[in-house]
Amino acid sequence: MYQALYRKWRPTRFADVVGQRHITDTLRAQLESGRLSHAYLFTGTRGTGKTTCAKILARAVNCTNPVGGDPCGTCPACRGILDGSILDVVEIDAASNNGVDNIRDIRDETRYRPASVKKRVYIIDEVHMLSQGAFNALLKTLEEPPEHVLFILATTEINKVPATILSRCQRFDFRRIAPHDIAQRLKEIAEEENIPLTDGGARMIARLADGALRDALSILDRAAAGSSEPIDEEHVASGVGILAGDTAVDLMRHILSGDLTAAIGQLAESYTTGRELGAVLDQLLGLIRDMLLVKTSRSDVSALLSPAYSAQTVMQLCEQIPATRLLAYTNILQEALVRMPRAANRRIEAELCVVRLCQLHAEDYDTLSGRVDALEEKIARGLVTAPAAMPMTAPQQDDDGFPSDADAPPPEDDELSMLPFGEAPVPRKQKKEPPKKLECSPQWNDITLAAKKLLPMSTFAQLTFAKGVLHGNDLYVVCEDPFTCELCSETKVKDALAQAAQSVTGRQYRIKVMEESNVGTLSTKANPVDDIIRRAGELDIALEIND
Repeated sequence: MYQALYRKWRPTRFADVVGQRHITDTLRAQLESGRLSHAYLFTGTRGTGKTTCAKILARAVNCTNPVGGDPCGTCPACRGILDGSILDVVEIDAASNNGVDNIRDIRDETRYRPASVKKRVYIIDEVHMLSQGAFNALLKTLEEPPEHVLFILATTEINKVPATILSRCQRFDFRRIAPHDIAQRLKEIAEEENIPLTDGGARMIARLADGALRDALSILDRAAAGSSEPIDEEHVASGVGILAGDTAVDLMRHILSGDLTAAIGQLAESYTTGRELGAVLDQLLGLIRDMLLVKTSRSDVSALLSPAYSAQTVMQLCEQIPATRLLAYTNILQEALVRMPRAANRRIEAELCVVRLCQLHAEDYDTLSGRVDALEEKIARGLVTAPAAMPMTAPQQDDDGFPSDADAPPPEDDELSMLPFGEAPVPRKQKKEPPKKLECSPQWNDITLAAKKLLPMSTFAQLTFAKGVLHGNDLYVVCEDPFTCELCSETKVKDALAQAAQSVTGRQYRIKVMEESNVGTLSTKANPVDDIIRRAGELDIALEIND
């Protein structure tokens, strides 16, 4: 009868346990010195060797010929515990035996000495599933058990174990097994089992196992079933239902370039081949995690990257992408993964997620600096065209008493009007040119930060939906939507922005608030008064100008 790989290759010695040397060395030292505790608590994530080490420890304390702290595996005690013929070593599943009566039975049994071995051993797996009454019934026995009794508790959720139990046990924390250790063990087992596992396939299985060797062996078992072909990355990906490494990189390239057609087409191909779309999005999230590590770290992070992608590939992907854009991708993917289990149509949910990834908007960024980075990136890539740089003129009316020509250059001598003798010459007014492009001024970020101290947080947050353009004595606040425009038009907001602009630049500015959709409709005609002054100057007519 066929036996699953994770059962067939379960370690029988501490030396065979992978990735938990900090625990196995300590246990062997205790066994050799005879300084054993009466109760042990093994905690850690699934598939890391908790139950395996508990069984090895149960054999080691009863072995008649231990070798360096390991059970010999040949004495009657070792063989009897392995085949289950010795009833003094009991393994209990606390998930199905979690009542007070079950613990009372154990307490009653501890009174009797073992029949054929040195110690009676109780291995209680998933101990956090015991009821409160069962924990209370176990306390006294666990604190002072008879000399011939050893308790080994195992759990994946240490936070659910009462502190009274923790204080009575010697605790060992099992770590997640490193991917390279898992891959090496998979290669050894595959060679013994004559399974054609490639190095790439072993690395992908190790990454998918997420630190659990048992999960890795289960994936290898599934990939090797009924197939004589080499088990490479593509084979593992098709068997598990995720994208191969190269396919995931290609999909990310389509998203980074904004090629929505290609990205949706590749997602549809994955759906047709039976891949789980939630796993596809989760794989993209893992790739973005690697890109963020490379983008933001100042040191070499090659050892921290997923084994499915090379460091060179990840560096090429994020070469010209700001970290704020990757963070925006992360938020979109996480929101989609939360909605996926409840979605009526998982394919549509995944496709909408890809659409958002290909076409980021301002609201997808968490901070103003993220939006600025996105705008700079578009400018660098030549994606900002005429609609994003529309001609704009300042409003004609001056309703707040600021002089409109404070920045005008002094007039030339030939521009002075000829006046009767004894009267001072009046310079011709210069027509101020309107801003040519709607580009956010570099000082806008500092101005908003200065205004943050003068405004409520909710109002300051809304300023991230506006752009600031400094022109002459005017600060144009261009808003993306009517709500932001209405909010910024309030007197207290305009006063705060004016004060902030003065503190940053050292100059006074008039605050002009407008909606972005109306920028193109602003009048481009000159002020009629300015035109009259200009014509009078051309005809050498003296005018008296009263403000």
